[in-house]
Order: sequence, then C-alpha cells, then structure tokens
Amino acid sequence: MVLGFEVDTVNSVQFSNHTGYAHWKGQVLNSDELHELYEGLKLNMVNRYDYVLTGYTRDTSFLAMVVDIVQELKQQNSNLVYVCDPVMGDKWNGEGSMYVPKDLLPVYRDKVVPVADIITPNQFEAELLTGRKIYTEKDALEVMDMLHAMGPETVVITSSDLQAPLGNDYLIALGSHRKTKADGTRITQRIRVESPKVDAVFVGTGDLFAAMLLAWTHKHPNNLKVACEKTVSAMQHVLQRTIKSAKVQAGEGNKPNSAQLELRMVQSKKDIENPEIIVKATVL
Repeated sequence: MVLGFEVDTVNSVQFSNHTGYAHWKGQVLNSDELHELYEGLKLNMVNRYDYVLTGYTRDTSFLAMVVDIVQELKQQNSNLVYVCDPVMGDKWNGEGSMYVPKDLLPVYRDKVVPVADIITPNQFEAELLTGRKIYTEKDALEVMDMLHAMGPETVVITSSDLQAPLGNDYLIALGSHRKTKADGTRITQRIRVESPKVDAVFVGTGDLFAAMLLAWTHKHPNNLKVACEKTVSAMQHVLQRTIKSAKVQAGEGNKPNSAQLELRMVQSKKDIENPEIIVKATVL
C-alpha cells in the first residue's frame, strides 16, 4: 500500500499475535472459506489482479485452493505475476527443520512452484524443493537453475549460510532472473547481495522481503540487481531501526523480548518508500 499498490488481503490465519510469542490464539482459514471469499469477488467481477502474493500457510487443501485461484486469475489476466514465499522452515545453528506439516512440501514442489513467477525461498526451503543440498555458491546457482526449470522466472534465495566474501558478519542472498527473448534465446541475470547480520531473531522479515521484492521488481522489471538492492537496503533500515529501539526498551544488558523486537514498519515508512541504497548487489 505504501508503495502505491491497492491491496486486497485474505488472512490465511487470524491470530492475536505472531507465533514468535510464547502464546497465541486465533483461527485458521480453511480452503472452503477461502473459496467462498473468492466466489464473492468473482460474482462482483472484481477478480482481476496484477499480482498475487502468498506466504505462511499450514494446510495442504488451502494451498491447493490457492493454486486453483491463481490459475483462474491468470485466465482473467495473462500478465498476472504470482509471487510465492514457500514458507516451510529454516536453519538454526546449521540444522534445518520444518515448522509447517511435512505434507506441504510436495504441494509446494509439484503444484505451487510450477505456477509461480517469482519465488523467495531461504536456503533450507530451496534445498527442500529441489532435494539438493547447498554447500557452495556454485551449488546455489545450480539449485536456482533447477527451480527455474520448475517454472518461476525469478528466484531469490533470501538468506543462506554460505561464506560471504565480505566476512562472517555478512549474510548472503542470491538472485536469478531468467528471461526468454522473442527469438527464443534465454538470458539469465544472477546477483549476490551481502548484508550485515543483525544479532536478533525477528519475525516477519520474510514477509517484508517478499512484499518489497514484488514492488521493486514491478518498478524495475528487467533489473533484478536494482530491485534486490532496494529490497535489501530497505530491510536493513527497518532491522537497524528495530534493534536500536528494542535495545533501548529492554534496557542496558537485557535481551529484547518478542514484543520489543516487533518490526518498526510505521517508523520506517520513508525508508520503505524510498530506500537509501546501503547494500550493493554484485552481478555474477
């Protein structure tokens, strides 16, 4: 919305708070309820969209319904771009684990990724989707090629535990954009982004990354380098502001809690709208 998009949101879950807290209460939308909401849009003929963005989901039938809806929306508008953040799990101390039911993996791999145009997995999710481990940057580039072959034109591995050329205090993200020109030839642009690590556990960074990547790839459709620089720079501004504020709230020597580490989105409005580029991407 801040970046000029009109957004219709469907909450896959309605929780009192995010699940980074010790407790949460609320409801999970099921596939029938999602279908009913979509039917309402269809009956009023307001089901024409330019983008669809999906993130955290816990239910296989819900995910399958998303695929049906995306396919129908693409019939309405063949230029529709579907951005999928395949939220499944992450690595902690080098060990990966899933935090959604395991039966979501084949649905993402076989049904969702093939209809997606842009996907934003982390390293662990990219490994799950391809069944291939990433130990080096070369492995990561090959995994991104495998993901391209499944359907998406743009693949961004949002975070990895690869060694950053700038050193251990940096986190690597990798992007790949594959375009087929009118004469049938393929061109692939690949980039690496190294951003300073922030020593805290934030919730919602993946959602923010996917949403901003959608916006900046819209504004720079054939320049993944600039889109990623703006996305990652804005993320850095938000995270630095958040950690600074959280430390003040927690007080000297205390570790900030979940409430204090809530992303400072409103306070970062200007940085989201027009991020000063503080993180540069390298073209590979």
